[in-house]
Amino acid sequence: MLKRFRTGYLGKVSPVHLFWGSFDLAVTRFSGRTAPLHPGGIPALPDAVTREAYSHEVSSAGFWPGGGGIDFPAFYSYAYPAPAGFAEARPAPEAAYFEKSLGEFVLPYDAVRRSSDPEATLMAFLQTTYNVAADFGSWDRAALECEIGVPRRPRPL
Repeated sequence: MLKRFRTGYLGKVSPVHLFWGSFDLAVTRFSGRTAPLHPGGIPALPDAVTREAYSHEVSSAGFWPGGGGIDFPAFYSYAYPAPAGFAEARPAPEAAYFEKSLGEFVLPYDAVRRSSDPEATLMAFLQTTYNVAADFGSWDRAALECEIGVPRRPRPL
């Protein structure tokens, strides 16, 4: 689903990857604009790496198996820098919430697993949390987005 979600973006986007810093699967969309210097302080991640990773505005989402900030597997989504109003937004589905201690939206894996349509449930979370980051952050969505497609298959122009 992360690969599929990735296809709806024409701007710079990371491949779906295993993030070594916290052992999660992630995909990151970039707005194209530089971000303020990250303050660092992320556990187990050197500040120099953090500052390079967050040199530009991002909306990132992925899957975390649990541990640390939450004790259950979950999907997550965050923005750096988090635009004003980001934490107060209400993305879909209903089970999604903003976890203040992590500074990101969380959707428990069990909510996806128990859904009558797990793929649609997860895609709703990925898309609505990205929408919040892009809308509240004033990203140029018309220039950066396209319809969701098939991974590794170019869309016609």
